[in-house]
Amino acid sequence: MEISAALKASLAGRYASALFDLASEAGIVTAVETDLDKIEGALEQSPEFAALTTNPKVSRKQAGVALRNLGPLLGISDLTQNFLGTLAENRRLSKLPEIIRAFRAIAAAQRGEVSAEVASAHALSDSQIADLQKKLTAREGRTVKLKTRIDPDLLGGLVVTIGSKRIDGSIRTRLNSLAHAMKATGQ
Repeated sequence: MEISAALKASLAGRYASALFDLASEAGIVTAVETDLDKIEGALEQSPEFAALTTNPKVSRKQAGVALRNLGPLLGISDLTQNFLGTLAENRRLSKLPEIIRAFRAIAAAQRGEVSAEVASAHALSDSQIADLQKKLTAREGRTVKLKTRIDPDLLGGLVVTIGSKRIDGSIRTRLNSLAHAMKATGQ
């Protein structure tokens, strides 16, 4: 299992690792990943929920009560619900996005997967995503899980980030390189 020491040492990594260990013992790692996806979606879609996790004026007790009420609405497991309560009690809810990313990294490493983010100027079709995933899996020698996002500033092409590696095939970068080359030759 390939998990970086920096991840393990970080605050988010320690919480994510503890949650992963508990989920692994209970045999519900996939369910907890699904719970964390739901929570991440709620953070993105609800400014009120996001504010609850970052507002220092919200007491530990108030945050705990709000999270206990939110859990059934999201349909999350008891383990994830208890974990959120622990974060509220320890005033670590603001670290939730980082903890979610760290949990995913730990779970992916356990499964022998690597995560990649693909930025494109336009939405990719399912067949394009499947082809890209197949090529990246062959290149990396292990299963690659893709997360896509749209970045209109790229103009076209792709930017793929796998861990600390970046493959930039965007038109924006090619145009910038051409502009630099033209400046260097005095044109």
